[in-house]
Amino acid sequence: MSRVGIIVAMRAEARCITAQRLSFDQSLPLRENLFIRISGMGGAAAQRAAAALYGEQRIEALISFGVAGALQEDLQSGDLVLPDSIVGDRIYPTDVDWRMRVEQCLPAGAGIRVINRAVANSRQVQATAAGKRALAAATHACAVDMESSAIAAVAADAGIPFIAVRAITDPVQISPPAALMSALQPDGSVHFARLMTLLLKRSVSLRELLRLAPGMQAACATLKSVIRHAETELTRPPGPVA
Repeated sequence: MSRVGIIVAMRAEARCITAQRLSFDQSLPLRENLFIRISGMGGAAAQRAAAALYGEQRIEALISFGVAGALQEDLQSGDLVLPDSIVGDRIYPTDVDWRMRVEQCLPAGAGIRVINRAVANSRQVQATAAGKRALAAATHACAVDMESSAIAAVAADAGIPFIAVRAITDPVQISPPAALMSALQPDGSVHFARLMTLLLKRSVSLRELLRLAPGMQAACATLKSVIRHAETELTRPPGPVA
């Protein structure tokens, strides 16, 4: 039975997989052959976490799991992106057979729209519609995150299968303000004192936060549905990459 590793950046993403309170940046078992690690946000953190999980648990396949921002106008909050590739410093293809088996587990009645186009890497949060559109034009990707490229690189170097499972939080027109990142802790949870300071300084508005909340809720509902319907296939990757 292949040993599968899941990397998530934030605790909110981990809660879509398990109700367990997980230690930050530690490789932890969820099932006999399924392991998880909360990496923190960004490519450097994701690379370290993926490499550590691979080395510590003899992982034979890797999954990048979590949320993403839309780069193209037709994507909406709650859409599921099972990308055919990740566009980073190079193009990393995902495993076709594994990805398709996961998608086939999602029943039509679940109401999940699935997109198989590329996901782009970004080194910072895309905080404007103009920035998202520029990244889409440069990469031809439909969505963006900050971790999948780094995880894909670890998998490629190790010669093991890789897929990404990403649900859209923010459509092109709605983006998290860049200032909000300073109120987040390494595991993605909110540092409330810092957030209050941002609100008092009007660096972030309550209106902006309220606009973001439904998108995160929709994305988490999609990710939970993927786990509910496709967990068995997520833990059944193909053999090592040739």
